[in-house]
Amino acid sequence: MLVLFTGVSGASAHAALTGTDPQDGSVLKSEPRRVTLTFSESIGLLDDSFRVLTPENRRVHTGEPSHADDRSDTASVTLPRGLGTGTFTVAWRVVSADSHPVSGAFTFSIGKPSATTAPLPSAAASNPASTGLYDIARYAAYSGLALLIGAATFVLGCGHRGSVRRLLLTGWWTLLGSTLALLLLRGPYERGTGLGDALDPSILSDTLTSRPGIVLVARLALLAAAVLVPLRAPLRDRSPGPAVLVPGGLLALGLAVTWAAAEHASAGIQVPVAMVSSVLHLLAMAVWLGGLTALLSALHRPAEPVAPAVVTRFSRLALVSVAVLAATGVYQSWRGLGSWDALTSTSYGRLLLVKVAAVALLLAGAAFSRRWTARLATPRATVTVPAGRVPVTVPAGGPGGTREGTDGPGEERVTEPDAAEDRQDGRTEDGHDAAAGGTIDAGQRQGLRRSVLAEVTVGILVLMITTMLTGTQPGRAAEETAAATAAADHPASSTTTVPFDVGTPGGHGKVQVELSPGRVGENEVQAVIFGPDGGIATVPELRITFTLESQQVGPIDAEITDKGGYWTSDTLTLPLPGTWTMKTTVRTTDVDQVTVERKVRVS
Repeated sequence: MLVLFTGVSGASAHAALTGTDPQDGSVLKSEPRRVTLTFSESIGLLDDSFRVLTPENRRVHTGEPSHADDRSDTASVTLPRGLGTGTFTVAWRVVSADSHPVSGAFTFSIGKPSATTAPLPSAAASNPASTGLYDIARYAAYSGLALLIGAATFVLGCGHRGSVRRLLLTGWWTLLGSTLALLLLRGPYERGTGLGDALDPSILSDTLTSRPGIVLVARLALLAAAVLVPLRAPLRDRSPGPAVLVPGGLLALGLAVTWAAAEHASAGIQVPVAMVSSVLHLLAMAVWLGGLTALLSALHRPAEPVAPAVVTRFSRLALVSVAVLAATGVYQSWRGLGSWDALTSTSYGRLLLVKVAAVALLLAGAAFSRRWTARLATPRATVTVPAGRVPVTVPAGGPGGTREGTDGPGEERVTEPDAAEDRQDGRTEDGHDAAAGGTIDAGQRQGLRRSVLAEVTVGILVLMITTMLTGTQPGRAAEETAAATAAADHPASSTTTVPFDVGTPGGHGKVQVELSPGRVGENEVQAVIFGPDGGIATVPELRITFTLESQQVGPIDAEITDKGGYWTSDTLTLPLPGTWTMKTTVRTTDVDQVTVERKVRVS
């Protein structure tokens, strides 16, 4: 159940390549006019999305990348004439709908395969410096958001009267700086190029007009607006009203949306539900972890005592945050994993298991902190009595009337006035606001500080793992990619049964034709003839041809030969995918023969 609880702002995303035209490894009789890729979701194109290399490793001058037939889940590029023969390499790179780049490569041959000096690029080709700095900026952005929202919530929602200005400024500046860094590094990150491209005007212009760039600019605008909210917040004099809470809440919501609109939730299945879930998950994380950091900072300031009521309010708020995290985590883990097998068979699933362990530690720390909070729910106050009376410690806010105390066996018992009678000005004997429920003594402060520090430490680890998960291909998409790759590498053969009858006694039967692998390129054909009695029969001649009428290709003769009991050919080359017409001609005597047509699918 913990794996469901620890969902992240992720989902079934990262576009999976589902098909290529020409097919990977196919052998074509003539030059293709274009290269087309098909993906599992919509993708974005780059100026350098395609690189086509000749067998001699020379780059082919292609056209501009575009979407085939205006379909956003395709990428296509035209090829020039006169390519020649041999094996060509196609390296490609696109951007998923969730803003993460996806790349890969495949080969096809014209005429016949040949040796090639072109290296096959890695599917994860990227520049280490650009990718590393981009990831660091993403970590910093999450941390800045948690500090900003968490510290503000600790003051506005929990009633803390101490100063958290330093935390607010740290969170604001961290989020601002990381957002600017993400905006500059976005271009090199998408293209897999070096840091020198970060300030390239054309690349920066492309970034600003892309969806990730627009989202980052919106985040900067929200941060600029957030500057006005703390200046208007009456943190010390009175509780904040709607004039502060409403714009503050809207800014927090807007900042969370800038993540959901550019991450996994924006692509895949059930996008509207996923967007809402992602926003709630992120806000709950920020309130919990950022609030813990603010509480830890306050506990390290003896000059600004933390009221037990503040700790109690935050404990309740943290409990609500955990409930929200649990509900959204259930949904997002299901959406991201797709199956239980993905937990161990994909990088996303294994990383999620690591987060399970980290969150378990975090919950253990939270439970320990709640024990300290429970002790603070009934704070104790020391009442100073006149000379001759014995000072005693009684529960603050206890039942009215008189209280009696003694300093030991045999001593005179004294009656003490209720503490509330001495708080006519609304303040306790030690000068603190009575509404705050007193203050936390040194022992309580130290114990609570230790437990909160442990929570914050583990929380930072959870935040790092969460950031890694948002940059990892979800299990559902990884399984889709693996299935598409397996289908391309091991396509299923097709078997067609063709009945025939030449109109003479004993001149009927059936031909069983197997086409393997049944895809574009070289194929093997095997045929077995069965007579009227169901046994294997022999005939003087068997001929099989293939025609793709929609493209006016064919007929292509399979040129099968008799191998004694069966007929076979391994030289059939089918250049295009589609529904082909297979014509089977069976000759039983010198003058008796029949031709039968059947449709076969070539992928």
